[in-house]
Amino acid sequence: MSVLDVKDLQVHFHTRHGVVRAVDGVSLRVEAGQTVGIVGESGSGKSVSCYALMGLIPMPPGRIAGGSAIFEGASDLLSLGERGLRPIRGKRIGMIFQDPMSSLNPYLRIGRQLTEPLEIHEGMRGRAALHRAIEALEKVGIADAEKRIQSYPHEFSGGMRQRVMIAMALITRPSLLIADEPTTALDVTVQKQVLELIRTLQRETGTAVVFITHDLGVVSEMCDEVNVMYAGRIVERAETSRLFANPRHAYTRALRHSIPALAAKGQLLHTIPGLPPDPTIPITGCAFRPRNTLGRPEQCLTDVRPPLVEIEPGHWVQDCQGCLATAANTEPATP
Repeated sequence: MSVLDVKDLQVHFHTRHGVVRAVDGVSLRVEAGQTVGIVGESGSGKSVSCYALMGLIPMPPGRIAGGSAIFEGASDLLSLGERGLRPIRGKRIGMIFQDPMSSLNPYLRIGRQLTEPLEIHEGMRGRAALHRAIEALEKVGIADAEKRIQSYPHEFSGGMRQRVMIAMALITRPSLLIADEPTTALDVTVQKQVLELIRTLQRETGTAVVFITHDLGVVSEMCDEVNVMYAGRIVERAETSRLFANPRHAYTRALRHSIPALAAKGQLLHTIPGLPPDPTIPITGCAFRPRNTLGRPEQCLTDVRPPLVEIEPGHWVQDCQGCLATAANTEPATP
């Protein structure tokens, strides 16, 4: 069963410098219990896509310029408005934000912030809500939860705050969890613990997960399917194992080459030259053409944006011959 079906999502920001096309026609599908990854560089449109689904885009300057997002086969999240989203957001869709310190209210105790969604969405109050909040903290591995629930966010470490955010996102047992780079500010050890925690809780609850990250290593560990985004569009989509075994788009290959653990000893680490395109300037051809070093940029489309096509069952990629081609030398040079 499909939990979320997004088609042709477009999000624009109207600024003094022009219209920023942050998301330019994104489609994705999330099944029950599935983990779908969205990966790409900063500014590719990953977070904006999910913020739009949750109704968290400031309007103005933002605007949903097109598309639909059917949730649980019935509601179009993009057309519900604030009042329509209120019973869904925080109840049936949970979200883990990048920075828990800026997402948690520094003036409220952890217990109050955990019981609030229970009061709003389930009408649960008093000792019953507090008991459920303590259980949620225990599930995410916070010791002495009965005492720590009276603490303020600044009394927790970064990793512990992220655990609180996970507990808050899952306390209403949502059918969809959006995790927006939940391990970015954490060290490697705590990052692994948080990822294991999300995966364990997902198995227990059957929650579908949209996992946003720039880290392909995290994607390979967490996701069933991967969507690679660049310049507001998905350039490649496939099952995780297939994508890593046979990446086709030049951008996906460049990201894979950039994983330090895959570089042979003594090789220079691969980097993608240049910067993503200016989103205020309409793109008429292949957006990756100026940075394409692993394909054949001279063959990239220059007059139309390449469409997403299915090259084999379950494997979709932008149909640009220059990005699908392989350059004569695609390996990083050795010193």
